[in-house]
Amino acid sequence: MGRAFVAGLAVMAALTGCTVQTPDGEGKRRSPVHIELPDETPAPDRTPAGGGDDAPSAPPAPDDDKPAASAPPRVLWSRGDTGRDVRELQARLRQVAWLFEGPTGTYGEQTERAVSGFQGKRGLPRTGKTDAVTWQRLVRMTREPGRWDLYLMGGQQADPPDARCRTGRVLCIDKTSRTLRWMIDGRTESTMAVRFGSQGTPTREGVFSVYWKSRDHVSTLYDSPMPYAMFFSGGQAVHFSADFAARGYAGGSHGCVNVRDEPAIAELYAQVRNGDRVVVSW
Repeated sequence: MGRAFVAGLAVMAALTGCTVQTPDGEGKRRSPVHIELPDETPAPDRTPAGGGDDAPSAPPAPDDDKPAASAPPRVLWSRGDTGRDVRELQARLRQVAWLFEGPTGTYGEQTERAVSGFQGKRGLPRTGKTDAVTWQRLVRMTREPGRWDLYLMGGQQADPPDARCRTGRVLCIDKTSRTLRWMIDGRTESTMAVRFGSQGTPTREGVFSVYWKSRDHVSTLYDSPMPYAMFFSGGQAVHFSADFAARGYAGGSHGCVNVRDEPAIAELYAQVRNGDRVVVSW
């Protein structure tokens, strides 16, 4: 029975992680059962040999590792926008022959169509909106527009009037800003863009007066129409120019002061009288 008891303890020890102790070297018998307590630090997980179904799976990759969908480029300007930046866009589109009007400073239907055509030609999405990618491509293909590229068809601001324009009824014409102010007693009644003579036939500067008006005048020297002509110095007059209306500052006159806005000069013609002063200055 004693051997059977010891055998039973051995079996129990094997099942519970215990070991049976034999007598020590002095013949003393130790406690028949020694319990081995687990370490405080748990053993690292191990993958069973053979990598069966019980093997722990790898943790899922974080969402940051997934490729993100690329965001569309930022839209800079689109239909309805206005301002100097839109003028530059239009001036650059003119350089690459995608736009033939303006610049007007207003992003309208023609500008939208021009941008869409430019985009399609270069494999970009044809949105008609000027995004950052479209703009960078256009800038690389063009030069920076000058002031009169931006205001090729007028629309520029007038400079402060010459001091000689501040009294009386005056056509105050400024060659620097290329504008005409119609002024009465120092008050500006209207302002319009004007064009001057070319280098060979410059517009004379100084103080003059309107001495003759001719509603449907035709030049006898150049055989060209000069509607709403208001003569102030020899054959030089302020008048409407269809060429200025069509080509802007790409052309020039033979010395006259050209106006491209026909309704504006028609109204001006009705107000100006013979004897009103004309001041032409830089």
